[in-house]
Amino acid sequence: MKLKVCGMNHNPEAVATLQPDYLGFIFWEPSSRYFSGEMPDLPHSIKRTGVFVDAPLEEILEKVEKYQLDAVQLHGKEAPDYCQELKERILSIRAQSRNLEVIKVFSIKDDFDFGILKDYEDVCDYFLFDTKGKLPGGNGYTFDWSVLEKYPSQKPYFLSGGIGLDSLDKLKGFLKSPASTMCYAIDVNSKFELAPGQKNIEELKTFRASLESDMN
Repeated sequence: MKLKVCGMNHNPEAVATLQPDYLGFIFWEPSSRYFSGEMPDLPHSIKRTGVFVDAPLEEILEKVEKYQLDAVQLHGKEAPDYCQELKERILSIRAQSRNLEVIKVFSIKDDFDFGILKDYEDVCDYFLFDTKGKLPGGNGYTFDWSVLEKYPSQKPYFLSGGIGLDSLDKLKGFLKSPASTMCYAIDVNSKFELAPGQKNIEELKTFRASLESDMN
């Protein structure tokens, strides 16, 4: 099970010592976790993920090259054609030298029409399911994970939305259920913060250790 820590800003180097698989940097200016500084020197094992909300393609391409991103997380209403063009443009720039993962986010409240996913199957590498709220992410509460019992795809997905230490028992139960079959990664953010973009290292350490212990 992979771990993604999102909303990085003030202490990414400290979080990187925990060796998460992905670190998320938010490039949506209204966010209290908006990232505009210098990208820290991170281990190559950690995938630098840029989080965007309905951004122009040129803006994403500029950030991909400036920060040498390994993944792009699309948190808005981006259409399948947009995702396809993004992947094609990146391939033309990088000439197959380094792939860019495209993660498309879908927000869930009480139910979800999984038919929406069909047109995204071939243009995204992963889906991410988050809680529908006032903001596109970082709302701090979970959706009903039993909705994912109806997940029809073989596309791996990230599970996100208000996951914290208080979610561990529920999360461990979910990961033992059929609904988690295609769950590829756990995405955490606001429940592990001392302030927006300032992560609580000790709590992240406890979360990761508990999750790994249960998975093993």
